Amino acid sequence: MSYGQGGPQSQWDPWKPNSQQPWNSGSDDGTPDWAALAEASETRNKRRKVLFIAGGALATVAIGTAVAMAVVSANGGDPQAGPGNLPASGSLPGTGSATPSFAPTSAPPPLDPTDFISSAKKDTAPLSPDTLFPGTQLTMDGTVYKKGPTADTKSCASAAGGTLPKILTGNGCTRLMRVTYTNGGIAVTVGVAVFDDADKAAKAKGQTDDRSIVRSLFGKGVKPFCDGAFCRSTRNSYGRYAYFTISGFTSGKDVTTKDTKVFGAGNDLAQFTANQIHRRGQVQASAAAR
Repeated sequence: MSYGQGGPQSQWDPWKPNSQQPWNSGSDDGTPDWAALAEASETRNKRRKVLFIAGGALATVAIGTAVAMAVVSANGGDPQAGPGNLPASGSLPGTGSATPSFAPTSAPPPLDPTDFISSAKKDTAPLSPDTLFPGTQLTMDGTVYKKGPTADTKSCASAAGGTLPKILTGNGCTRLMRVTYTNGGIAVTVGVAVFDDADKAAKAKGQTDDRSIVRSLFGKGVKPFCDGAFCRSTRNSYGRYAYFTISGFTSGKDVTTKDTKVFGAGNDLAQFTANQIHRRGQVQASAAAR
């Protein structure tokens, strides 16, 4: 498309294909317009310089992004591999062939609770019927047992019956604690004998028989039980403790093999006692670890 004399002429754009070259200045004598050519050359140089600067800026941004990505990746790695906080990218050391190394770290193995309840030298936490059997009641598998009277003596034989007094004395029993729990008309006395170490407690338990019983403890609202009637008893040991139960009816009725609730009550209280002894070891192990 062409325009007549004096009409607008297309401007030459050195970056636009097929744009009209400024070879004339209004006349068509074929002589190049040297002023226009010089101005176009200067324009091209300026554009090249701008593009070069812009390209350099983009390269700088790309490098900065790469560094940022490297820092984020390092911070999100395995925390055991090294410190989690890296310095800012401006203060990072220069590149080199050396690879940083860190000393291996690992948590110490947990302390064994049984170590603390197996020897009087380690088992030093406060001990009493109330620390071993806290509160006013306990629940085992949905069954609630109300706490009754407690007793504590260094004369272990005085709180035992049958063949048990001689066994406790012979193995160096230093203390016998008792507590009674009730559920309806059923009462259970738990006796915990304390020895200097686990070997003595295990030896004492091994010498017991069906006539080795702890004396029932009544009073404080609990009627006498297992005082002449047939009752059910258990015996066991854990750590430096030997523990015993005697279960029966507060009515004085004999216990038979059909009285499963009495058997269940004795088993519940024996299990609770073992749990409490173990918990005692856990608390002391946790304190020692800190």
